[in-house]
Amino acid sequence: MQEPKQTRINKYLSEVGYCSRRAADKLIDQGRVTINGTVPEMGTKITEGDEVHVDGKLISEPKEKPVYLAFNKPIGIVCTTDTKVEKDNIIEYINYPKRIFPIGRLDKPSEGLILLTNDGDIVNKILRARNHHEKEYLVTVDRAITPDFVERMQKGVPILDTVTRECKVEQIGKYEFKIILTQGLNRQIRRMCEYLDYNVQRLKRIRIMNIKLDVPVGKWRDLTEAELKEIDRLVSSSSKTHF
Repeated sequence: MQEPKQTRINKYLSEVGYCSRRAADKLIDQGRVTINGTVPEMGTKITEGDEVHVDGKLISEPKEKPVYLAFNKPIGIVCTTDTKVEKDNIIEYINYPKRIFPIGRLDKPSEGLILLTNDGDIVNKILRARNHHEKEYLVTVDRAITPDFVERMQKGVPILDTVTRECKVEQIGKYEFKIILTQGLNRQIRRMCEYLDYNVQRLKRIRIMNIKLDVPVGKWRDLTEAELKEIDRLVSSSSKTHF
């Protein structure tokens, strides 16, 4: 059986960013540090699970490294963290070892790219509507697409007591088109199509901002450092823009 990792108390306080080792030695010498309620001697080692206090305040481990995942959501999976209510939820499907949550939504009958994280700050920045972040979709409808349909979709359609923001639409097949949105109204593409007497047969998100869908259905990957840097750049510049 593997021995638990032991760390000298002064080194631990330094590693968690509380103070330098020299300052930690002074705190220990002054009796201001406790391990599991007991004042330790200089050089005492601690193991995982030990409670370290300084001046009665619990010293916690540094925050876990943030998680950023790109997931290809299958049809039928629901973007909710409420695992008690929804059995086909995204959290139990991925079964990631740390607590994560989806950034935004992708409705149950839709498939494709969704990002998940444990970083609440980036969620707020990405979801802020005024940031106008692009999301790209492939859509298949039930009847032939016309130039009039493309034009009306692009200019904006009245749904949910508003008119949708202008967007980019490109026909790529008789029944298929690409659409790039910069807003995220509830079931927006489906409602837009329904208003124009089309029904969506298949809806797949293939891009969010600079992140492209490049994993098989039901699989996920970590975002790269380069992707995260670009997201940071996009959210920092757009969050300062006023509309």
